[in-house]
Amino acid sequence: MRNLTSWLPSQHRQRQLTYLMEIGLIGMLFVGIERGNGGIVINTGVALIVTQLPPLLERDYEIPMDPRLTLWITTAVFLHAFGTVGLPGATRTLYSQIWWWDHMTHALSASLVAGVGYATVRALHEHTDGIHFPQRFVAVFILLFVLAFGVLWEILEFAIALSAEALGIRAVLTQYGLEDTMLDFVFNSIGGLIVALWGGAYLTDITGAIRTRLESRTE
Repeated sequence: MRNLTSWLPSQHRQRQLTYLMEIGLIGMLFVGIERGNGGIVINTGVALIVTQLPPLLERDYEIPMDPRLTLWITTAVFLHAFGTVGLPGATRTLYSQIWWWDHMTHALSASLVAGVGYATVRALHEHTDGIHFPQRFVAVFILLFVLAFGVLWEILEFAIALSAEALGIRAVLTQYGLEDTMLDFVFNSIGGLIVALWGGAYLTDITGAIRTRLESRTE
């Protein structure tokens, strides 16, 4: 674990990076308002809400969220929102300018989904004596969980695109074709695989907190 985290900045620097990205999201929200772009406003607004989940979970549910996890979550939503805004002065978004941007954000988002699945499964495994999840099963479950979520996401994108076309408005989320969808699934799997391999090193505290809450409910 030490080898994997030795390249990370200090916890103080991680918090600073998180705050800077949150400020950046606020700035992008105002950019969307100034442009009258509903897609930017909605994407950055949702991203800002997501960035408030870690302190909410820690304060109200006593689920520990160390700076690494908070930075991980904030980075994922920041890069997605930034991709919808684009660079200053550019007429195209990063999603349309950079071919790998969509795949990168899919992998990051999938890793968050996988993290939720991993922590929940491990908590159930440790909480209930009658439930035993072998490590291989956990890895397969995470991949299937991520793929299932990815399918739901693609259906949502497709439905939003059709609705926007029918209403004559700009879609909040964009689909780029079947090939892009298949690549999204590939990168979703990569994000899930990373969590399956290294999730135990970073999600132990969250797993323990979920297990504790489950135990308190059964007492």
